[in-house]
Amino acid sequence: MTSYAMAGFAGLMTAACLSVTAAAATLDPLARAVNDPRRPAEQITHDLGRKPLEVMRFAEVRPGEKVIDFMSGNAYFTRLFSAAVGPAGKVYAVIPEEMARLCSPSEFAGSHVVEHDRRYRNVAVSVQGVTALKAPEPVDLVFTAQNYHDLHDHYFAGEKIGDVNRRVFAALKPGGVYVVLDHAAQPGSGLRDTETRHRIDPAAIRKEVEAVGFVYEGESQALRNPADDHLTRVFDPRIRGRTDQVILKFRKPARA
Repeated sequence: MTSYAMAGFAGLMTAACLSVTAAAATLDPLARAVNDPRRPAEQITHDLGRKPLEVMRFAEVRPGEKVIDFMSGNAYFTRLFSAAVGPAGKVYAVIPEEMARLCSPSEFAGSHVVEHDRRYRNVAVSVQGVTALKAPEPVDLVFTAQNYHDLHDHYFAGEKIGDVNRRVFAALKPGGVYVVLDHAAQPGSGLRDTETRHRIDPAAIRKEVEAVGFVYEGESQALRNPADDHLTRVFDPRIRGRTDQVILKFRKPARA
């Protein structure tokens, strides 16, 4: 084969591979969700650091599922879940009333934008007390990102984490999944840094969630960063967007 023929063959193979990749993305509902044109440009800029495709795969998000996005904030994951579960699915975005009373409205502005956007017909936004968490139907997934540590802070003074996790357990279908994504604190630090550095020891999360009957299934390494010293406040520009983050998956037993 001549060099010209070989170059032409290589070009055809490259084009074919790109076509296969594009076709796979078209068929993959999670890849479609990441590429959803409804997503705000500002949120898309965070994808490199937040790795939504890997996170949703780990959380087992599928078309037609019912999902609670617990402490939905600016609706980064709410929008992704909406596209991923499709019109046959449902996303319940929950804003804790305790945080709504004390935090700036900007913390939840994105959730309220989605609430009134007719393009997100499968999303329902509600404000609920954390120990009264519920959805109108049993759900397949309860997901919370970068906020579990807040359940130990002054926003929820007097609340018991066990009561919160029991409400999550009750909201799920048997066999349903609970995923907690949060900024990691130093191993062994427990709850020491939840209010000051906005971090939590992954072992503390696991202990609390397993205590109400969940079965631990594993951890994703997608957002781990060994260069993070765990001593810097997560909003510090030196580490913001690059914190060491843990993603833990728990399952409600099928016979629960």
